[in-house]
Amino acid sequence: MLSLKGGVGKTTVTLGLASAALRRGVRTLVVDLDPQCNATSALDPEETDGTLATVLEAPRWSVLCSAIGPSNWGEGLDVLVGSDEVEMLNHPDPGSRRLNTLGRALTELTKLVDHGELPYQLILLDCPPSLGQLTRSALVAADRALLVTEPNLFAVSGVQRAYEAVETVREEHNPRLQTLGVVINRVRSHSREHTFRWQELRETFGPLVLSTALPDRLAVQQAQGACMPIHQWPTPGAREVAMGFNMLLAKTLRPRRHSLVVDDEDDTDQWLA
Repeated sequence: MLSLKGGVGKTTVTLGLASAALRRGVRTLVVDLDPQCNATSALDPEETDGTLATVLEAPRWSVLCSAIGPSNWGEGLDVLVGSDEVEMLNHPDPGSRRLNTLGRALTELTKLVDHGELPYQLILLDCPPSLGQLTRSALVAADRALLVTEPNLFAVSGVQRAYEAVETVREEHNPRLQTLGVVINRVRSHSREHTFRWQELRETFGPLVLSTALPDRLAVQQAQGACMPIHQWPTPGAREVAMGFNMLLAKTLRPRRHSLVVDDEDDTDQWLA
């Protein structure tokens, strides 16, 4: 989950996908890379001996295990616990070795099979709103990037910068990385401004903009404040948002493609040339 602008709901999308995965029975790990640790707080994991900061300092199996705790949301959803200390590791211009640290740590998860446990079917990386070591190391480790935005005045420029960051990492460090798409968060369907900005995004980025937009509903903040998955919050607004996350999860779980084609009939690059 990527955005180079703060406050657009990147962590909300991470939590919504985690909630949808939990409901579907998809074993999931959330990696909280944001020094604010909002994802960790909302998922309310059991106390761990380590954190992401200790993992990035020493990406070994034992250290990784000490930093992962089960979420109180339910079985099958774990958290690689965030820490405000990772801000000290968020170098603005890291070398290749630092960028590969997170990927090396996550590769250790393959040892779950050796220990008789099921591997994770989905790993969600919640990035900070900056392009330092933490975000770039997540892009080096990831298969796909989901760009998160809101329908506001600065949406196009924010998505453009995020897309360019993904392309740079793909070309220089991670050739398997793909852009999954742009998800528009906190949409008010009756707002003429939101409708205009949504259309502006589609005209600029074409099929990169996902048809599934997430509505602006108070239930999202209520569920997060109660440390509960949105799928368990008992209001009509929560059910509406949860349906959007179900559709987004379905797209996320589709097999990766071998090119940057977003839809069968269109190529992303022709829209961004």
